[in-house]
Amino acid sequence: MTPRFYQLGVAALVFALPLLMAAPPTAPVNPPVPRGYVAFKATTPPTIDGKLDDAVWAAAPWSEDFADIEGFDKPAPKYRTRMKMLWDDRALYIAAELVEPNVWATITEHDAVIFHDPDFEVFLDPDGDNHMYAELELNARNMTWDLLLTKPYKDGGTAVNAWEIRGLKTAVAVDGTLNDPRDTDRGWTVEIAWPWAGLKELTAAAVPPADGDHYRINFSRVEWDVDVKAGKVVKVPNRPEHNWVWSPQGVIDMHRPERWGEVQFSTKAAGPVAFRPDPARAVKDRLHDAYYAQHAYRARTGGYTAAADLLKLRPDPSGVPTLEATPRAFTASLKAPAAAGGKTWVLDQDARLRAE
Repeated sequence: MTPRFYQLGVAALVFALPLLMAAPPTAPVNPPVPRGYVAFKATTPPTIDGKLDDAVWAAAPWSEDFADIEGFDKPAPKYRTRMKMLWDDRALYIAAELVEPNVWATITEHDAVIFHDPDFEVFLDPDGDNHMYAELELNARNMTWDLLLTKPYKDGGTAVNAWEIRGLKTAVAVDGTLNDPRDTDRGWTVEIAWPWAGLKELTAAAVPPADGDHYRINFSRVEWDVDVKAGKVVKVPNRPEHNWVWSPQGVIDMHRPERWGEVQFSTKAAGPVAFRPDPARAVKDRLHDAYYAQHAYRARTGGYTAAADLLKLRPDPSGVPTLEATPRAFTASLKAPAAAGGKTWVLDQDARLRAE
């Protein structure tokens, strides 16, 4: 399994999908608690020029430094990456700072596979159902790849490359010289305006959000080990990329939306505002435990089960999910306590999460 098998080109994905699905999805290993960020409402929209010098950005706190995609017990990234967010009634605004002593980028076409260069990526699932979510990648040339995921690749999802984010604006500023390894750069900064109009088609969540609403979101940086040969930057052969992310996944796969962080929207222009984690997070995590156990069970036996004891789930105060199953499909459901909203949450065999 290569680290980024889940982001193959569409044609390659269609060919490879039967092979990829032959094994059950790999469960995250000791995944960290997802991170949270409070996004304040912008008093005026920032100018999207990549420079991050608008006064309005001063009210937005920087996130924690990015970590290895697998978790905080892995080596810390070599270079710092951090992000910040704002919003207004028109758009979600994202800024990022990537420290990099040798800024380079070769891809010059929109909707190319941008992560073959060092890149910055945004993943966004407003209603948190794990399906119909968006991904945006851009490199230091400000070349972008925006794509719609019908569902995670591990569940047979496909990438819709033809989808375009309506009204998207992006910009990059390089603090140094692009593609010139003779000097030492300081890095590059990113600025994004993602209009709510570009999200309405994906979600039943409130768009624009209301005060206190949560969206599931994550950010990733891809970094490659390089050498300089004949005055040009070249990748070190046969060496995988580094995946540095805001909220670690517990597995080398960004397409696990249940492990993403959360942005909480505030109508205040500045803090302090306390972040309030999803109160149903423990119930949702418990359902995902059942999801991975069901897929492992089917790999062993050829079908899913309605008997929870056969899944050998770890003890958990959230309780034991109720299962319904046929050989090819299942649902796992669990009621959240009143303090967590009291809803019954349901997860099925292709990871779609919903409240009933």
